[in-house]
Amino acid sequence: MAGDGHTRLVGWLKVALPLLALALLSTLFLVARTIDPGQAIPYTEAELADRLREPRMTAPAYAGVTADGAKITFTADEARPAGPTGASALKAQATLATPDGARTTVTAGAARMLGDTGHLVLESGVLLATSAGYEMRTDAISLALDRTGAESTGPVDGFGPPGRISAGRMVLSENLDAPGEYLLVFNERVRLIYEPGKP
Repeated sequence: MAGDGHTRLVGWLKVALPLLALALLSTLFLVARTIDPGQAIPYTEAELADRLREPRMTAPAYAGVTADGAKITFTADEARPAGPTGASALKAQATLATPDGARTTVTAGAARMLGDTGHLVLESGVLLATSAGYEMRTDAISLALDRTGAESTGPVDGFGPPGRISAGRMVLSENLDAPGEYLLVFNERVRLIYEPGKP
């Protein structure tokens, strides 16, 4: 007799529990807050007209890997098309992580993507910082997107583990004599003020 009661209880629960779950789901959908389509777009009509007149992308992000295995990421506050294959951006940051574990970050007030050359030019208050302790300022840096290569377009000034450094040009590239190693090279009127014990 006890077995019959257990069987009836199980059979009743097989019907009741799915119905209870269905009732709970129905209640969730009925009670859910409705969305006002008018509040979905946080822009005024003037802002929408401006975006239609001058298309732009907010908070763009790019990520890729160079032929030698370095990872490149690029972010900006805003980007706009410039020419048939290029783009311009404001408040940009590019990060280069090379296979040897080193990391280089370049921040700038503006950037230009040169689609025909495969380069990203960061300009307007450029700061380059490396995981090796170098911090250099310059007017502009050209960053290759297909291989590891960054080059200042003019003089640089900053500091590193040896001390204060200034030079007419700075190049970051893979060491051709030792693939997998990367060099930060200063040339053209290089000046070093040795400051032991200072970054």
